[in-house]
Amino acid sequence: MKLAPLALALALAAPAAASAQSLEITRAEDRPGQIGSSDTFAGTAYVAPVVPPEIGDVSIGEVTFLPGARSAWHTHDEGQMLIVTKGTGWVQERGQPKQIMRAGDVVWAPPGVDHWHGATDETSVTHYAVQKGVNWGELVTDEEYAAD
Repeated sequence: MKLAPLALALALAAPAAASAQSLEITRAEDRPGQIGSSDTFAGTAYVAPVVPPEIGDVSIGEVTFLPGARSAWHTHDEGQMLIVTKGTGWVQERGQPKQIMRAGDVVWAPPGVDHWHGATDETSVTHYAVQKGVNWGELVTDEEYAAD
């Protein structure tokens, strides 16, 4: 398992955090979030940033996909790490079969790898997405989503 990308993301966020004057706690219920745009998600996906923009250029968001919801095809110039915290979902690299991801799994999408991820057709899934930017492509069609 590749933990180096996560370590890099955390190290990038550390300098700003180290300069804080005192401990801060943001309660889960107080974190802002929103339904993902229909340009980049099919179905209902709730996106809640975990790291504020002033921390640095790494993005960490908690994303919950309801059954049938998924991201559009996309790539990341520096890769993406998904840390699955609840439920069961699917992830697929373009041209490869989709794969199951479950709570506790960590998925690494290397730089430039075109992929999508989301819930299964019957279960929701929640994951943390760690990345430095995203290059969105077209929505995953119902046929692509349903294929094995």
